[in-house]
Amino acid sequence: MTGPGDDAPGTIPASQRLDAWLWCARVLRQRAQCAQLAADGVIRVNRRPTDKPHAAIRPGDVLTVPLGGHVRVLEVLALATRRGSPAQARLLYREIPPPETSCPPPAAAPYRAASITAASDRTGSRR
Repeated sequence: MTGPGDDAPGTIPASQRLDAWLWCARVLRQRAQCAQLAADGVIRVNRRPTDKPHAAIRPGDVLTVPLGGHVRVLEVLALATRRGSPAQARLLYREIPPPETSCPPPAAAPYRAASITAASDRTGSRR
């Protein structure tokens, strides 16, 4: 029978806590911040929301992490035994780029452009 603490020293376990992995991957600076982000319920593991910092992640899992106004989608490539350098942290995941949008950007309304031009002509230079 094998349990969570039965791994030999120096070997990488089959799964790792979400907050510990985020910290080892240097997604945030402090492990407490990683745990709080997970507890807030904003992280998704394989498209399923989780509010548990102790959620088990494995290589192949996809994490969706909202940070600073944008969303990072990370595929877990490896688990960590300790927090290493930033170069070592980048080996733990692959960042999945956002999909290309096929819709063209909305065209600006011509009346807005005319009103902006007219306003700028009235103010002149402020030298």
